[in-house]
Amino acid sequence: MIKTFYYGKDNDTDILSTKLSNATGVEKIVADIIEDVKQNGDKALFEYALKFDKAKLDSLKVTKEEIDEAIGSVDKEFLEIIKEAKENIYNFHINQLKDGFRIEKEDGIVLGQKYTPIEKVGLYIPGGTASYPSSVLMNAIPALIAGVEKIVMVTPPSKDGKINPVILAAASIAGIDTIYKIGGAQAVAALAYGTETVEKVYKIVGPGNAFVAEAKKQVFGLVDIDMIAGPSEVLVIADGTCNPVFVAADMLSQAEHDKLASAILVTDSEELAKGVSAELERQIPLLERNEIARASIDDGSRIIIVKDIEEAVEISNEIAPEHLEVCVDNPFDYLDKIKNAGSIFLGKNCPEPLGDYFAGPNHTLPTSGTAKFSSPLSVDDFVKKSSYMYYTKEALEKVSEKINYFAKKEGLTAHAKSAVIRFE
Repeated sequence: MIKTFYYGKDNDTDILSTKLSNATGVEKIVADIIEDVKQNGDKALFEYALKFDKAKLDSLKVTKEEIDEAIGSVDKEFLEIIKEAKENIYNFHINQLKDGFRIEKEDGIVLGQKYTPIEKVGLYIPGGTASYPSSVLMNAIPALIAGVEKIVMVTPPSKDGKINPVILAAASIAGIDTIYKIGGAQAVAALAYGTETVEKVYKIVGPGNAFVAEAKKQVFGLVDIDMIAGPSEVLVIADGTCNPVFVAADMLSQAEHDKLASAILVTDSEELAKGVSAELERQIPLLERNEIARASIDDGSRIIIVKDIEEAVEISNEIAPEHLEVCVDNPFDYLDKIKNAGSIFLGKNCPEPLGDYFAGPNHTLPTSGTAKFSSPLSVDDFVKKSSYMYYTKEALEKVSEKINYFAKKEGLTAHAKSAVIRFE
């Protein structure tokens, strides 16, 4: 049963703590896998597919025929839903495109900043029992909008050597046709270092298990990554007018992800707290993933009772949840007060799965309190900025002695000489 606390009366530090993803024990395993892929390339990838995925592969790359076959096997209604979701995601993210700027000053000086798409990006998409076509859309579409020239996708095969058809269908609809049958830390290594078949990329994005997260952590610096994601989280702020059936259902939508997931209710109503606790007990046995949801609710979730909604917002800002639902009648009254959250769901008719699949904002979000300093995946993650400057000779001459003086103060005489040598 979920634990209930009274804010200000119970141990507030424990109540507000968030669990970080614990990858202890996988570091050495992942390091060995990465080194193996570096040294042995495709040979290592085939061996790991057999070892971990139980798949004996003839080739690593998904063929056009396999993609076409997958699309034909997915029911048409779902294909149409994927297409509509793609449209919503595109229409949201297209507004994130930015232009550079150019400043032309007097005396022959031009300053500016330009945006350039990252040239090569790899998308990691989970497979097997955790196949998420929504993650294909959320990772691919911002990259395409940004103008990334080369986008490749990796995803683990099933025992028969095939990729889940809904993953391939979503990739095709999103516009991704270079797909490899690789999963786990070995897929991250292949993207980071390249093999005979897999071209090295400059950035790796997408969710994965502890081994994938650790691999991304270890290759960061050689390539860029989006984030190190921990277990899923939802925090629901709700007042006494909310329906406990709906609140419990929203909490369970995240609890079923992972035994380490966290579902938190912060409310000013003792009655609602009791109702949600009872409703969780009623709904959990009805879920297909009830064992996972039970562990999440019992171990990592909680109900926090506060004096008012303003205090609830303060607590939420301290926790900085991945998903924040504000289930009150006038949610926009609190929007400006919310400082730390990955994605914000406003009102009583905005359940978290709306953001996971369909509304348009990205569902790749900061977890474990990192929303205090980081942001959802966006078009910005697939572009880089370069500054530029231009001076005429006359413009440089006016400031050369100042640069010379500055450089000497730092003891950098070669810098100083470079600034004045053109005028000696």
